[in-house]
Amino acid sequence: MTRANEASGRTREPATGSRPTRARPRVWRSKAVWLMAAALAVLAAATLVWFQPQKLLYDQRVDEASPSAVAEQPRPTGSAAARAAAEPVELASGSFASREHPTDGTARVLRLSDDRVIVRFEGFSTSNGPVLLVWLSKNPALGPIEAFDDDHVSLGPLKGNIGNQNYALPVGVDSTAYTSVVVWCDRFDVPFGAADLEPST
Repeated sequence: MTRANEASGRTREPATGSRPTRARPRVWRSKAVWLMAAALAVLAAATLVWFQPQKLLYDQRVDEASPSAVAEQPRPTGSAAARAAAEPVELASGSFASREHPTDGTARVLRLSDDRVIVRFEGFSTSNGPVLLVWLSKNPALGPIEAFDDDHVSLGPLKGNIGNQNYALPVGVDSTAYTSVVVWCDRFDVPFGAADLEPST
């Protein structure tokens, strides 16, 4: 027994075990940080895949020639029939108006000599974006946004946000039954731009 213990009249009990460490809270904090980082990474990946904001940073250009039925139905070279077939007949046209994004250019409805009907964009430009489609709609170009998909027909995905491009109408679709052509963002349900189709004289 030590003198201090003798003086106090008490004896010190031997240690029966070590004190608990404080490492556990640090471990839990580290796990929480990793879980939060993983959740943020998943959220960022989902945002890139679903909303595709990166598309706003670059343009997708296309430059298709004016459609012609000559290549599909060869005729004698240099004949008047071949030259006539090379010139499509314009049924309607209109200029694009901006809706959710600045949009410029002209839309033309053309009938080829084989009776196919094509919607052609010329001098076209708009913003790039996710899931852009080309529709014919019975809603005017400056009509209510929610009315574009009330009665429409899809011509397929937008080929490029800049440049000349052609879209074939599905067989049996009457272009004169529709009022406008619209570039529609199917991800956000908004029109990027639209053009009223006025019959050509």
